[in-house]
Amino acid sequence: MTAYSILDLAPVPEGSDIGTALRNSVELASHAERLGYQRYWLAEHHNMPGIASAATSVVIGAVAAATKSIRVGAGGVMLPNHAPLVIAEQFGTLAALYCDRIDLGLGRAPGTDPMTARALRRTLQGDVDSFPQDVMELMRWFEPVVDGQRIAAYPGEGQPVKVWILGSSTYGAQLAAHLGLPYAFASHFAPGEMMRATDIYRQTFRPSPYLDKPYVMLGYNAFVADTDAEAQKLFSSVQQAFVNLRLNKAGKLPAPVEGYYERLDGTAKAVVDSALSCAAVGSVDTVAETIKAFVAKTGADELMVTSQIWDPKARVRSLELLAEAVGLNAI
Repeated sequence: MTAYSILDLAPVPEGSDIGTALRNSVELASHAERLGYQRYWLAEHHNMPGIASAATSVVIGAVAAATKSIRVGAGGVMLPNHAPLVIAEQFGTLAALYCDRIDLGLGRAPGTDPMTARALRRTLQGDVDSFPQDVMELMRWFEPVVDGQRIAAYPGEGQPVKVWILGSSTYGAQLAAHLGLPYAFASHFAPGEMMRATDIYRQTFRPSPYLDKPYVMLGYNAFVADTDAEAQKLFSSVQQAFVNLRLNKAGKLPAPVEGYYERLDGTAKAVVDSALSCAAVGSVDTVAETIKAFVAKTGADELMVTSQIWDPKARVRSLELLAEAVGLNAI
């Protein structure tokens, strides 16, 4: 049976601010827990005025403190930006505070532009080429300390942090399969290699102490409202955001515009269609059928749903209707 979870990009709507966006995320997590979603993830992005979760582990702590049972984690931490020991300490601290509820998704992209990546790291010695080694080093920091070990992650060692590999290509699929880790594919914005990557992961997966069989989670856009037309209007905010990003005009999440997609030129429509093809947009009945077909096609063990909706109340309502569409059991 497919599980359903939330990826919150902590959107900062036009006319709002970062503090309000973060408080909205904490409130949304409480709703997600009540509605029966399995996990709640936040992502690391930098130098993006429309996303408030750059200090990802800090925001995860706030969400975990406001919830009781839902799993909380990173989708993901961009490991080339950080020393593995630092991430082990951060997520070891979260695990020590919130027990067995913390997930750590790891990505190899910088989550930003090259200039900002340099500002984050001070040098570019940490890069994508060392990602597999960095992942294995990080996982070792979570193992219990052994006699003679001179450096340890305090907190971190012995903590039950669940590690995932994230990706938008076959690279991450191969690494996750080799290490025997669960795999999350970023099909919510880069669906091109979704089927090929998940096939490679499943076919080459090697059982490990962490996981005995492959587990695939797919990113998915969901915009649900009382009518199809209303949902399409809500969807226009993220459509605008993607077009603006391609034009190097990234900003706060735009307010929805009725009929936005229909007025786009062919190039802009191609951008939207390519990035956002993995989406269910509409009423409860429409979304239920769309998601059912997507799960049947992909065999996803879990969908990580993202809903970048300008109005926080409409975002909560969308998740409520989505829970109804997929048959979640509210607490």
